[in-house]
Amino acid sequence: MPAHKKTLLLAAAALALPLAAGCATAQKAVDCARLGIEISNDVDDLQRSVTDTATDTGNAGKILDNLEKDTKKLKDKSSNVDVGKALDHLQKAIGNVRDALRDDRTPDLTPLTDAAGELSKVCTSK
Repeated sequence: MPAHKKTLLLAAAALALPLAAGCATAQKAVDCARLGIEISNDVDDLQRSVTDTATDTGNAGKILDNLEKDTKKLKDKSSNVDVGKALDHLQKAIGNVRDALRDDRTPDLTPLTDAAGELSKVCTSK
């Protein structure tokens, strides 16, 4: 399991404990961590799809659709400025990957994984 997933899983577990102290704030943090995990899973799936089958852009497109959906869900649920910035970086990276696939180029996934890592840090630093 990648380090960023482990960090998010631990953070989600730790964030679940103080729910009685500040339900709304704690719930937002748990939502951030939970959706952060989904986004990390989507990024991992995309990396496998691009690496395993460079010609199967259909699967990569579906994964990008999931990433966009998960990113939008988190953006709709969070009013945190840092989370918003991380999601903006993630959305830009998703667009760059989609453009590369549409142009039959091998996408550079580094900005995407960096953006997912940035989101992980923001979601776990609450």
